[in-house]
Amino acid sequence: MSLIRKIVNPLSKEDKVFYNELKIILSFSPKTLNHYKKAFTHKSIKTVDKKGNPINYERLEFLGDAMLGAVIAAFLYKKAPKESEGYLTQMRSKIVNRTHLNKLGKDFGLIRFVKSNVEDNNVGDNIHGNIFEALIGAIYLDKGYATCEKFIFDKVIDPYIDLVRLEGKITSYKGVIIEWCQKQKIKYSFSSSQDTGTEEVKHFSIKLKIDGKIISKGRDTSKKRAEEKAAKRAYFVFQDKIENP
Repeated sequence: MSLIRKIVNPLSKEDKVFYNELKIILSFSPKTLNHYKKAFTHKSIKTVDKKGNPINYERLEFLGDAMLGAVIAAFLYKKAPKESEGYLTQMRSKIVNRTHLNKLGKDFGLIRFVKSNVEDNNVGDNIHGNIFEALIGAIYLDKGYATCEKFIFDKVIDPYIDLVRLEGKITSYKGVIIEWCQKQKIKYSFSSSQDTGTEEVKHFSIKLKIDGKIISKGRDTSKKRAEEKAAKRAYFVFQDKIENP
């Protein structure tokens, strides 16, 4: 049947290139290419299907996030039978945090497939993780749970996840700084200001005060990332006190 379909609806030259490159990443042959084309379509394209439903990766991203979380949760449940719910939740958060997902998307080079009307320097770093989750959603729709689970094990868990290393990994320096200050009963504050400078994209500047003194600063295109940069710099200032209370 698939052979007949290919003969009746032959792939365009562009789709053949996409199909072959995708097959290398997936390690299996895609069945319904449209799922994957949708996974790499940015909402700025503003296209809809015959029923008027939007064609972009956001809904697939939602589905992929759920599938990834479920497979990772099952893996941790089996891998760490003596650990508490809190430990399992923390470890899952470290695995599926935005920074790690962005790295996965970059390692697979998924951005080259994205169709968007937004300039590359304005899409933001999180697009790498977003389309990686959308890809997982597309795999689930195309091939079902078993294939989706196998992809996550083969491409994410086996090559990337080391529980011993993850246990000591910090995913939020801001969270560490806040927790340490609260335990030590030390006052802290993050103050922000928006600046544009000579750049087209607006930036946020953050000052982190601890015990009334400016300890560090951070600057980025989002307030959250700027705060994280400032917190990371402060962490290394107080690292010995934080790790050896």
